[in-house]
Amino acid sequence: MSDKNKSVLVIGGGVAGIQASLDLAEMGIKTYLVEKEPSIGGRMAQLDKTFPTMDCSICILAPKMMECYRHENIEILSYSEVVSVEGETGSFKVKVLRKARYVDENRCNGCGECAKVCPMGILNKFDMNLGVRGAAYIPFMQAVPLIYVLDRHKCMRCGLCKVVCGLDAIDYNQEDEEIELNVSAIIVATGFDCFDPSKIPEYGYRKYDNVITSLEYERLICAAGPSGGHLERLSDLEIPDKVAFIQCVGSRDLKHNPYCCSVCCMYATKEAMLIKEHYPGTEVYIFYIDLRALGKRFHEFVERAKEEYGVRYIRSKPSEITENEGKNLIIWYEDTVTREINNLEVGMVILCPTLIPSEGVEKLSNVLGVKLDEYGFFRVDNPFHGPTNTTRDGIFVAGYAQSPKDIPESIAQASGAAGRCAEIISTLGDQNERRKT
Repeated sequence: MSDKNKSVLVIGGGVAGIQASLDLAEMGIKTYLVEKEPSIGGRMAQLDKTFPTMDCSICILAPKMMECYRHENIEILSYSEVVSVEGETGSFKVKVLRKARYVDENRCNGCGECAKVCPMGILNKFDMNLGVRGAAYIPFMQAVPLIYVLDRHKCMRCGLCKVVCGLDAIDYNQEDEEIELNVSAIIVATGFDCFDPSKIPEYGYRKYDNVITSLEYERLICAAGPSGGHLERLSDLEIPDKVAFIQCVGSRDLKHNPYCCSVCCMYATKEAMLIKEHYPGTEVYIFYIDLRALGKRFHEFVERAKEEYGVRYIRSKPSEITENEGKNLIIWYEDTVTREINNLEVGMVILCPTLIPSEGVEKLSNVLGVKLDEYGFFRVDNPFHGPTNTTRDGIFVAGYAQSPKDIPESIAQASGAAGRCAEIISTLGDQNERRKT
């Protein structure tokens, strides 16, 4: 097999996609990393800390992002999507649509002058719509590549960004571009989205200002977030004296998603501990069905939250949330230990929605010619024989795209998928060598 075909396509630039790309690159394999957003990083970039070590999330991720960007064997195709896949193992022809940034990637140096003068105030998707950005923007300060994007759908065409750009990088006439890649194998690592809690109206999401989701909380408590790390109530910008987490919102629920999302017990515990670190006087409650602390030192982490931080766990799935005149929230629930009907008044409720396959996976599965399971995850027919194998030879899956899992498990599976791709390339190379002899 010729050297030019010794390459792999990785779809999804989250932590799983990054890890797979780095592993492949270190083996000398050319890797194309396709990410639909303007920057790689995925969901992990939105988090403040990771469990159970409480390490800074971006401090772990950013070096990997930069290593990925600088590696000679990795080509990052950000703001791009896979639109067609043809061929077979060892010889896939892939078409990738590179969306127009309206900024010349070869000229932009990430100075941000265009964003400073942009008069638009647009809700920032990266900050879960809690912060604003201009029409010229990068999703977050550590974005990789550090190249700005001009949102022409929201742009008012004032021309200020072009005036202040000293490098003449703004190109209003830029068009989408379709490129073709030849690769030997493909890894899918498209991550997850959050279930919309407004589908459970009794919890009051989007009805009451002080009911938010766990990912919105992550952006508020993060020092780089829209509130500078202050957990302020959206109704009055006050720090709540009592906060309650409700787990399994939309999961383990026959009406919505019957599966367990695997991580909400632990991330709720982590977030509760963060509140106590920021505001020791705030009372924190976690409503849970049962605790699934299955990973290494996870149970110790929960016990630490109880004993050292004073987090209170209530075994119950609340039935309803109401609001009083002071904008405080009343949680109505049955304690399944004592069998008593109770209510609890708190200043803020943080819902822990289940994590679901990312938007667009059905379309992508059709493009790739692989099957999804009944919940929308990429199907693995035999998880014991080939835990990264999809239903099409030469296409593998890693991370949350395959099934619910946490960051360490996603990284491990990504390395496994990279190993399977390397095995294919090695096998095809050996076959070519035998043909020559």
